[in-house]
Amino acid sequence: MLERVSHDNGVVFYRSPKLAAMGLPHAFSTRVGGVSKGRFASLNLGTLAKGEGGDSNAMVAANFRLLRDAVGCQRIPRVEVRQVHGCGVWVPDADIVHPRAAPEADGLVSTRPRQLLTIRTADCVPLLMASDDGKVIAAVHAGWRGVVAGVVPEAVRTMVEQCNVSAERVIVAIGPHISVDHFEVGPEVAAEFDDVDLGPAVVRDNGHRPHVDMLEAVLLQLDRVGVIRDNIDVTDCCTYADAETFFSHRRDGPPTGRMAAIIMRP
Repeated sequence: MLERVSHDNGVVFYRSPKLAAMGLPHAFSTRVGGVSKGRFASLNLGTLAKGEGGDSNAMVAANFRLLRDAVGCQRIPRVEVRQVHGCGVWVPDADIVHPRAAPEADGLVSTRPRQLLTIRTADCVPLLMASDDGKVIAAVHAGWRGVVAGVVPEAVRTMVEQCNVSAERVIVAIGPHISVDHFEVGPEVAAEFDDVDLGPAVVRDNGHRPHVDMLEAVLLQLDRVGVIRDNIDVTDCCTYADAETFFSHRRDGPPTGRMAAIIMRP
């Protein structure tokens, strides 16, 4: 299970005992310990397009500095993608990539040291991965559309095919996300899970709308691509249920803040 960490600077985050034992700086952030105000209070790590009522870039930058300080990866360049709820996985071809040059994708895989892979969520499933020797790392944003599209197995396949890592050697940490109790969906969404053989993750109760267990869906996909269950850290934290600790797009509506999942190879 992930463990909760409270840093002296006020930042609260979750970390994976498995990844920590490998010496990989990483974190699943919360909303606690930042400088943002109002509906973005306080550790908001996401910005919105101009005119959409988002937090300021200065506040987000200050919050990232606080998170980096808490994790011990100050001054490390962040690398991220333009998340689109798809199945694209990007392998950066440079140590430093300007945000405007980042492609549309929902996963990153890297073998480059001192490069902080970053994805952002506010109910979707964040995953951090690494080979068991720590030389290959990955970060994945998995909303329901991305899960149906296969972004999680695609990230593992990228590690296997492009970085020569066997799936049995992949270590995975699954971060806080919306729980099955609060993820009610329409029958058309449930059918999309059925269509990709993820029906066991759909909870149906006669007379009620379906619910989707995103953790179960992701675990099913990891098992099918050969990741060993004992190599996976999970959490029972629900972003929707715990408003004091997490942002939630479904609970709060737009605009809302974002958490981040970050990982670095030293």
